[in-house]
Amino acid sequence: MKNSILLLLTLLLISCSTSKSGSQNQSAINTLPSAPTTPITPPTTNADPAKDSVEEKTVDLATKYAESITQDDLKKLLYKLASDEFEGRRTGEKGQKIAAEYIVDYYKNLGISAANSDGNYLQHIPVEYFRGRSNDASENVVAFLKGTEKADEYVVISAHYDHLGVKDSLIYNGADDDASGTSALLEIAEAFQKASKDGKGPKRSIIFLNATGEEEGLFGSKFYSENPIFPLENTVVDLNIDMVGRFDKQHAENPEFVYLIGADKLSQELHDLSEATNKKYTNLILDYTYNDENDPNRFYYRSDHYNFAKNNIPIIFYFNGVHEDYHKATDTPDKIRYDLLKKRAQLVFYTAWEIANRENRLVVDKK
Repeated sequence: MKNSILLLLTLLLISCSTSKSGSQNQSAINTLPSAPTTPITPPTTNADPAKDSVEEKTVDLATKYAESITQDDLKKLLYKLASDEFEGRRTGEKGQKIAAEYIVDYYKNLGISAANSDGNYLQHIPVEYFRGRSNDASENVVAFLKGTEKADEYVVISAHYDHLGVKDSLIYNGADDDASGTSALLEIAEAFQKASKDGKGPKRSIIFLNATGEEEGLFGSKFYSENPIFPLENTVVDLNIDMVGRFDKQHAENPEFVYLIGADKLSQELHDLSEATNKKYTNLILDYTYNDENDPNRFYYRSDHYNFAKNNIPIIFYFNGVHEDYHKATDTPDKIRYDLLKKRAQLVFYTAWEIANRENRLVVDKK
């Protein structure tokens, strides 16, 4: 009995002690400091948010400026160049002179310099040079954008602006041949100038060659190659644009294409770069049908790029093939596919951009 009483007293003491301890712990919890009502400012660092942003997302400058080449702008240019006002732009005649003035004014308004050191955009070609195929002297229009790092190396982008003039009172407006290439060239020039104004100009210099006399026998580009404003030995490439606003019957089912001629004739590196550029940016079907040495059309020898190729300068000829309005008065602006013209012009721009900004000059590895 005594032992039972002692056991009960012991249990009572332990219970009181535990209750007091729990009460003290709860009191301690209730007296903890409350959380701050304002956020804690993290310690400052020397990080540059702008730099971090650039590192996280690389801006594709080529795409930024290529997107300035638009269907609307191309259409305005082409409708002007292929209008009756220009009278078919035949070499040496009034319409060609008007077209030359229009192109000169376009470059002036863009702020792109003349290639000639005296500030004259016109490269004069005497009438005798045409061997009776022109009734008067004529002019190439040549503009120039100086490179930022390799200014003594030159990327030429060319298109002929002449056509067939007036025959039997019909004006041959030459919308596709080659107001399309000329419009593309002018838009490409504007895209490069935008980049230059933003401090992102090409490393190599760009020559914008608007050739005359192509329809009479490639005379304008031949004259330039024989009287170069800049040394041919420092000319890296010629990207020539001749008829890029239509499609031929072979591609009627899928006109998202362009014929490429000559890319691999002198430089495998140029061909590989061209392929990679198209895959990266435009994804057009690249058709090499007319690049075949045995092709009876021999287009490789029939446009202005050839006068560069024969001087061992790598070239690409961009072409949409022959259609039912080729060299007819029915080659008019309303038949141009401006969506195709835009995409092809952008491909030329992207290719020129890659060549102009790469570290090493294109290797000529074929003869």
